Amino acid sequence: MKSQIFTRKNYYFFAFTIFFFITISLAITSSSNLFADSLQDNSTKQIIIPKNKYGLEVVDNINIYNQLVKLDSNNKLVDLEKFIPKLKLCIRYATKNNFTKTAVYTKAKVFARLPVAKAIYKIQKILESKGYGLIIFDAYRPYSITLKFWDLIKDTNFVAAPWIGSRHNRGCAVDVSIYNLKTGKEIQMPSSFDDFTNKAFPTNNNFSKAILKNRKMLIDIMTANGFTVYPTEWWHFDFQGYEKFNLMDISFDLL
Repeated sequence: MKSQIFTRKNYYFFAFTIFFFITISLAITSSSNLFADSLQDNSTKQIIIPKNKYGLEVVDNINIYNQLVKLDSNNKLVDLEKFIPKLKLCIRYATKNNFTKTAVYTKAKVFARLPVAKAIYKIQKILESKGYGLIIFDAYRPYSITLKFWDLIKDTNFVAAPWIGSRHNRGCAVDVSIYNLKTGKEIQMPSSFDDFTNKAFPTNNNFSKAILKNRKMLIDIMTANGFTVYPTEWWHFDFQGYEKFNLMDISFDLL
């Protein structure tokens, strides 16, 4: 009988000891995770982003940008031409063929945040399966270019106000259309890119059935993959969650 009692006592002591050490281990692990999170939060706070005269935080230093990318890879501005095969570029802002009548970009390049690039990649693949592809007119736009646009056209229906900034400045907006893979030509849409009339409104239905069908195909595939069409521009799409990304004023040459 004494032997049984002794054995039970040993069993309970052994079980209690295991429970105690498991509890301590979990507590230490939890504390370590909290400490790591705290370090990450503190490192984020240590990145000081200067404010412009409108009180906006604008990343205009490549070193600050690199720090933000190091903290979160989603901050990376991806070269879409390299990332997405068969993406057709038509960067009119790198030519004089745009509403400014001057080349405002030094290079015919397109960049977007990593989540945006992944969404565009998926859209391109879906379109390719149907015999189409995306044409891209613009994506990330440095904040300084938005200031130039505002100086020319002070209309918030078509140009972002400098005291707000553009979703393009955040690397989270794209201007796109669709082209036929066989012909290489853009399918017919309600208007040309950067048309400042009501022809550009996505709600304007005064067009042929074929044109409306083409516009609907573009809007449907974009909205199904995380984008929202802009109310006055059928070609302009904002990526959901854009507000989480900083306004940027880094030139293409540095990316």
